[in-house]
Amino acid sequence: MMLLLLNHRAFMAAPLRSIKRALSSTSSALKWEGGISMVQGASRGIGLEFVKQLLKKNEKGHVIATCRNPDGATALRDLKNEFPERLNILQLDLTIESTIEKASASSIRERYGSLNLLINASGILSIPNVLQPDQSFIDQFFECPTSKLSCEDTCDPRSTHLILYKHRELASSRASTETTLTKVQKSSLLLAYEVNAVGPILVIKHMWPLLKAGGGSGTERDVAVVANLSARVGSIGDNRLGGWHSYRSSKAALNQLTKTVSVEFAQKKDPVICLLLHPGTVDTDLSRPFQRNVPEGKLFTKEFSVNNLLSIINDAKSHDNGKFFAWDGQEIPW
Repeated sequence: MMLLLLNHRAFMAAPLRSIKRALSSTSSALKWEGGISMVQGASRGIGLEFVKQLLKKNEKGHVIATCRNPDGATALRDLKNEFPERLNILQLDLTIESTIEKASASSIRERYGSLNLLINASGILSIPNVLQPDQSFIDQFFECPTSKLSCEDTCDPRSTHLILYKHRELASSRASTETTLTKVQKSSLLLAYEVNAVGPILVIKHMWPLLKAGGGSGTERDVAVVANLSARVGSIGDNRLGGWHSYRSSKAALNQLTKTVSVEFAQKKDPVICLLLHPGTVDTDLSRPFQRNVPEGKLFTKEFSVNNLLSIINDAKSHDNGKFFAWDGQEIPW
């Protein structure tokens, strides 16, 4: 009789534990009113501006800001002092997948349990003496009325130094000015591809379970959103001038990878959509060396560009999944 009673108690305990776990999971999801947003590449430029506007425009939302070197991210630390309860800064290096896994599994899942928005903001256009479009060629983009050049946020220069350390053969080579096919180097192509295409997709891969868990809960959207910063020069249909082989091809690869991910999300009926966003030519450290011939009114402030991009994100619906938008809401051809 005693054995039967013990077995009965054990039987009852198992479903009770399951119910408690379910209630705990539900309450965790409900308590994040305003949603949970993650900005990858948040130490400066457009990424930092995304963090600022997400915190200031949504008084209840929480933001996770990631960068390679949080200790050196002075502006992020200042924001942390201003928003101590709603901003969480994590270390993440796009070129080291284990840091992405750590940010996802060990930190975000344990603290929040879900995500509603993922913005991949980092990328590289040029690195002195390694990956460098020629200035005279850049001028053609700004002067040609049929072309629009994108200059979005890059990795922190300290991150670039790390990448160069990992690619020693690049650091010792001469600058590759990609004005012609004869200037194309394998090392430059691979470096741009690793940072601009591979890294963001790996971030999505590891944040996917969190995005599925979050969906649109706590926000005014029906779905979670993945927003990858791309560039108009990554459009094959819009390519009229050629050049910029490494940067163009890496952004085209990002577009294709993001589109492919968006198809899988739709097939699995996950409450997640993917967007590709072109921020326009923005006044950041990335574009500063190349601003000489930018037409008047075409060089945007970070505040203007990010405000427009956030409007696109916040208005996104399920039917926008896999689309490529410019800062003004116009679709860009593939």
